[in-house]
Amino acid sequence: MPVQAAQWTEFLSCPICYNEFDNSSHQPISLGCSHTVCKTCLHKLHRKACPFDQTPINTDIDLLPVNCALLQLVGAQVPDVQPVSLSSTAEVEHYEACRVCVEELALYLKPISGAKGVATLSPSVLSRPMQRKLVTLVNCQLVEEEGRVRAVRAGRSLGERTVTELILQHQNPQQLSANLWAAVRARGCQFLGPAMQEDALKLVLLALEDGSALSRKVLVLFVVQKLEARFPQASKTSIGHVVQLLYRASCFKVTKRDEDSSLMQLKEEFRTYEALRREHDAQIVHIAMEAGLRISPEQWSSLLYGDLVHKSHMQSIIDKLQSPESFAKSVQELTIVLQRTGDPANLTSLRQHLELLANIDHNPDAPAPSWQELENVMLAVKSVVHGLVEFIQNFSKKSHDTPQPQANSKYKTSMCRDLRQQGGCPRGTNCTFAHTQDELENSSVGRAFPLAPGVMGKTFTMEGSIHTDGSAGMGQGLKGTGENTTSLTEGVPSLNHTQLISRGADMMEEMKRAAPNGSSGSNGLPSTIRTTPGSTEQ
Repeated sequence: MPVQAAQWTEFLSCPICYNEFDNSSHQPISLGCSHTVCKTCLHKLHRKACPFDQTPINTDIDLLPVNCALLQLVGAQVPDVQPVSLSSTAEVEHYEACRVCVEELALYLKPISGAKGVATLSPSVLSRPMQRKLVTLVNCQLVEEEGRVRAVRAGRSLGERTVTELILQHQNPQQLSANLWAAVRARGCQFLGPAMQEDALKLVLLALEDGSALSRKVLVLFVVQKLEARFPQASKTSIGHVVQLLYRASCFKVTKRDEDSSLMQLKEEFRTYEALRREHDAQIVHIAMEAGLRISPEQWSSLLYGDLVHKSHMQSIIDKLQSPESFAKSVQELTIVLQRTGDPANLTSLRQHLELLANIDHNPDAPAPSWQELENVMLAVKSVVHGLVEFIQNFSKKSHDTPQPQANSKYKTSMCRDLRQQGGCPRGTNCTFAHTQDELENSSVGRAFPLAPGVMGKTFTMEGSIHTDGSAGMGQGLKGTGENTTSLTEGVPSLNHTQLISRGADMMEEMKRAAPNGSSGSNGLPSTIRTTPGSTEQ
């Protein structure tokens, strides 16, 4: 029966006896299938096969070289020369060149080496996905043919992730969010914020999970009516855009009718929330990729869920949507980005190495590479990873530490209803309402006229109030109502005279008298009562 493989962070100890690798009785021996076991445990095997996946061990165990890359990470003495069973001197030379490349790459994992064979991940300059892919390469056995095939695939994967990391390093997170939602809206779809989108999807599921077939109009009306109690800003247009997102994701089976609207029915595979939500998220990621946007799993989790808990979920969606052509396309995108920024780190020099890696056949059935091809791949991987590390250390303005959701800096005028009624808020720090009395008070301190640009971004009503953007934290254009409404004069000391805003039935007449020539402002208000940045005249 196969043994359960260890977690990838436990690569510094034997997964069978749990002893940390050393240079005496627990030397690390990598197998062709990329599992690494100590020499003592290998000799104790009842059959000559990997204990994890039963892959046969074709080479004599004593002739398999010790994994020196792992030995140097645990601080053990590395043997100077190791005999290897290869057919020619040329092959040995290629092997040695590849081994040196892998050992030099393994040094980037040095900061994450921990006690008792478990890696501690925090101090490394490389991101977690890069560390994981690097560990995969370090565990490849280059003497075995299958090990060489795996090493080439691991090298391609490292190159692809390097390009993604470099593109992410050059992006502005604030601009990224705006570009994403612009791309979504350009396709007739919309994202309403984590909490509202989740409720909308659950209501779509409630209406259709039993196999019912409804017209789009009836479905949208049902969702809007159910949402109104919690989200008064829900409209038929915005919910229609959510339904359009699911339609683009092919979640519906559509039945056309003569002289009547088509009926929409949820496909059977999407009649659970998890399946429907995954397809919904995948569609948004697909739209982002079409728009040339590269967004990290942490950013996706924050954007779509308002937390960082869904990183793995989003990473799996990103991996599934990757195509063999996406690597080459990413290299082109990086080239464009570098041309725009002037390329101070001379990353353009990595292009030939990245193109070599992008041309590798990622198919598992691809023929084994020649020794010369393997050496070229290892040299290219070493160059691109070194280039990424150099850029992060010397030119990056970002940190690879776990990103924390930024506290919402919007002007908060009322307490969060979810926090008050349910004891918790699903939006966390992205919420546009205050969660504490201090937050409420601090939001309104010292904002006499730095507030003006914020005021200008809100919608004026005939009641003389301002409707704030209820989902502005997610970059959307919905106009909030209800709790999220403040008086025009609140928080602006110079505008606190009630006679400035007429509230009677003859309000329009007074407005006309206030504008001698009948000129009016952009919101239908007379220009004499519009607020402008830097001016308090009414």
